[in-house]
Amino acid sequence: MMQNEQLDKFFNPKIIAVIGASDRQHSVGGAIFANIKNSAFAGKVVPVNNRAGTVLGVKTFASVADIIEKIDLAIIATPAAAVLGVLDECARAGIPGAVIVSSGFKEAGDRGKKNFAKIQEIAKSRGIRVLGPNCLGFANPKIALNASFAPQCPLPGGIAFISQSGALCDTFLDWSLRDNIGFSHFVSIGSIADIGFAELIEYFNKDKSVNSILLYMESLNDGPKFLNAARAFCRDKPIVCLKAGANAAGAGAAASHTGAIAGDDKIFSAAFDHCGVIRAATVSDLYNYAKTLNHFKKPAGNRLAIITNAGGPGVVSADFLTQNGGQLAKLAAPTIKKLNAIMPSAWSRSNPIDVLGDGTPEHYRAAAAACLEDNNIDGIMAIISPQAVTQSKEIAEQIASLPEIVKKPVFGSFMGAGRVAGGVEIFRQSGIPVYRTPEKAVACFLGLARWQKNLRDSKKLFAKNKSFAPDKERAAMIIRHAMETRQSVIAGESAREILQCYQLPCNMIFPAQNAAQAAKIAKQTGFPVALKLQAKNLLHKTELRGVRLNLAGAAEVKKAFAEIMENARKHLRREDIDGISVEKMIFKKYEIIAGIKKDPVFGPAIIFGAGGTAAEIFGDAAAAIAPLNEFAAKSLMSKTKIFQLLKGYRGENAADIRGLAAFLAKLSRLPVDLPQIKEIDVNPLAVDENGAIALDAKIVIAKS
Repeated sequence: MMQNEQLDKFFNPKIIAVIGASDRQHSVGGAIFANIKNSAFAGKVVPVNNRAGTVLGVKTFASVADIIEKIDLAIIATPAAAVLGVLDECARAGIPGAVIVSSGFKEAGDRGKKNFAKIQEIAKSRGIRVLGPNCLGFANPKIALNASFAPQCPLPGGIAFISQSGALCDTFLDWSLRDNIGFSHFVSIGSIADIGFAELIEYFNKDKSVNSILLYMESLNDGPKFLNAARAFCRDKPIVCLKAGANAAGAGAAASHTGAIAGDDKIFSAAFDHCGVIRAATVSDLYNYAKTLNHFKKPAGNRLAIITNAGGPGVVSADFLTQNGGQLAKLAAPTIKKLNAIMPSAWSRSNPIDVLGDGTPEHYRAAAAACLEDNNIDGIMAIISPQAVTQSKEIAEQIASLPEIVKKPVFGSFMGAGRVAGGVEIFRQSGIPVYRTPEKAVACFLGLARWQKNLRDSKKLFAKNKSFAPDKERAAMIIRHAMETRQSVIAGESAREILQCYQLPCNMIFPAQNAAQAAKIAKQTGFPVALKLQAKNLLHKTELRGVRLNLAGAAEVKKAFAEIMENARKHLRREDIDGISVEKMIFKKYEIIAGIKKDPVFGPAIIFGAGGTAAEIFGDAAAAIAPLNEFAAKSLMSKTKIFQLLKGYRGENAADIRGLAAFLAKLSRLPVDLPQIKEIDVNPLAVDENGAIALDAKIVIAKS
């Protein structure tokens, strides 16, 4: 059976067996059975319990093997100790899919992890598809199926929600019923023994009823597969993801909950950018996107019009918009002319459109209608504050009744509580997303605008690199030699030779074995020079006081050589010390760090940012999934603060941005061509208007 057919039967079953169904109060199995039995689901549900004769008046079976009818889906709600045996019975009975809601596996110590691995083994070897374990279950509102222990079935709609947290599913369900938000699918995937994010995204991409996806993610098993699935979906429809475990504390929490280690957060952000996924920062953000996507329209750009009856919130919203990459739309002359004829004489005559504290429903309607017709505007936000004469319900009715409302994204922010409740309800029923504060609306608008920009840029971002002919064989030979001699770090002359194989400019390096030789080399290269300790598997020379810069004469070189060597012998084995290199000082305006990190989830990523010894302290760095072309390299650079300096600041010459982009693009090919590479650190990479040159580099490789 093909994957799509398997999942179609899984989420659209005709006969379901609930194993662990019970009349016992507060029983998970009993709740699931009752949810299905007491709903409008047109299929059949069968209770399986080897102790009870009936559940809710329905005859039970001791085992799925005793059921004559062909079961499409089994829901397992037994204690963890019984799950493996039950799953094996389901597989032997030919049941194609199972939901395991039971906990006590990957998150429950070594024994739980072993049993989790056995679930995976059964699923793979016997061909039974598994959702969970440690999950809530799922709901398919289109067929009124609540195959979970959530108290209600979601409303039908176009959003597919996939979550690793069952509690978050319950919370979103409660909020969505209040706010009239509908879902095509509602899936709790738990610890992901089998069915995961990528496969569900692929499946939902083929479902015409799905117009968007919301994700809550704690861990990810197959990064490249996720990237491919998400990128295909995001070509037409948005995905919004809340990724937990953004820092050390959060990652620890994720591991204790799902038993998985959260990946590097910067690389997760890079991966989401790579495939067009919108990233939410908080639970509140994710739910605000649910409001936005309920009946969303695609914005053509990032130009927002703000209509408000309060100057302060209008200014704050404009600030937030522009500080986060949006534009305050410039009203076209015909729009201003229309509004002059209708608005109070003291209206703002610009965007934000301030209809004043006594703005009427008719003023709001006229402003919204004019903005819907203005080609300079990509989205509209209406702010309604509860002033003495404000008619919030009537304002909402006037805006919602506009025939042109479907043309552009429209957002509402009712800044109040009881006095604006009527207006809030009108917008909810009309499918217009409404938020307590305007910043929430602006953030959602900008997320959709960035998604659309990513689509427009995707052809450039994924265009093939300009052809160049690196010496892959020579680079591979250097790496093989390092592995044969049990080196995990390639530095000095060998590291630079690998970079040069990929046509990456490097400062010349001259090895010296004694102080006199170092002084002689320095005279030949010309002062000032730098001395750097070279040793096997040495990651950080600076921490061992193994670097001396700006040495201006032979005496300084000899003295520095002796000090470096004396200190090295205190901390390193003599057989690991290779000597000291002499390098001519290169003076360029900027020091950059460029590097590679092989992420365990997504594979190689390229890092770019402000360099030097304090690079980790300042943290001005961005990441992108390798390989890059030059357009993608420029996009990566633009995400850092130092890029503003590189472009030229206050009359300073701009750095060679094009040459730097070419450097990054070529560097990004290395880990793709040479998979033994785990990390590359080019720091500093000196840059000015005349180009970029690597002043130091180290390459970390796999040991075998």
